[in-house]
Amino acid sequence: MEISIENSPNESKLKSMNVFNWPIWTKEISEFPWEYDAQETCYMIEGEVIVTPENQSPVQINKNDLVIFPSGMKCTWKILKDVKKYYKFG
Repeated sequence: MEISIENSPNESKLKSMNVFNWPIWTKEISEFPWEYDAQETCYMIEGEVIVTPENQSPVQINKNDLVIFPSGMKCTWKILKDVKKYYKFG
């Protein structure tokens, strides 16, 4: 159960996934635990985060990353720069 990250996917891929019509989530610098009860795909518009899955190494996520978090994953989010992202569950 790992986080999948694609750095700077091209715009045609994002459009084909309909990313720009997904809801937007924002969060200020903070640290909190999180559990994914469904797979989440997100595209980082702004921000810098270190996500540490339970019993795994930390993963850095930055602006322009396309990220897939697996369902059932427990982790800690540490937001280093305010986050703004498109997201979709399922």
